[in-house]
Amino acid sequence: MVSDPMRKSRIREAAEKEERDFYAGRAGAEWLSALEPVGSDASKPFLEIAPWLIVIFGARKGVENGKPPKNYYVPESVGIASGFLIAALDHAGLAALTHTPNLMSFLNEVLERPDPEEAYILLVLGHPAEGATVPRHAKEKKTLEQIASFR
Repeated sequence: MVSDPMRKSRIREAAEKEERDFYAGRAGAEWLSALEPVGSDASKPFLEIAPWLIVIFGARKGVENGKPPKNYYVPESVGIASGFLIAALDHAGLAALTHTPNLMSFLNEVLERPDPEEAYILLVLGHPAEGATVPRHAKEKKTLEQIASFR
């Protein structure tokens, strides 16, 4: 968990650099079009405003007795654990924003994490500002029939 203002500032600077590259063309027209309704851009002041940032890392390989063992189901495990964490934080009355800049390797450097680790989610955490609108859905939900089948 990151709460140090200097480190949050370094994360913001690095994230905004990646975001500028992303919005300047790395994303592609289709991706940018999909983001348009959300109103997202390269500016990420919330990375310094929020009291806490939680960076969720996963490691597909580790080091054990000098050998690199392979870890299985890392993305799946990270996703499941992150979902439980977000649900618990919401239950505790905190607002969480999942921020996933395209290319997150800068977090290894800023947070002094080893190369085998890969950042999956930058979770921005705090209480909503007075009068803030916390959207529950960027798009309309799909119906049950659109997402499930029962046999």
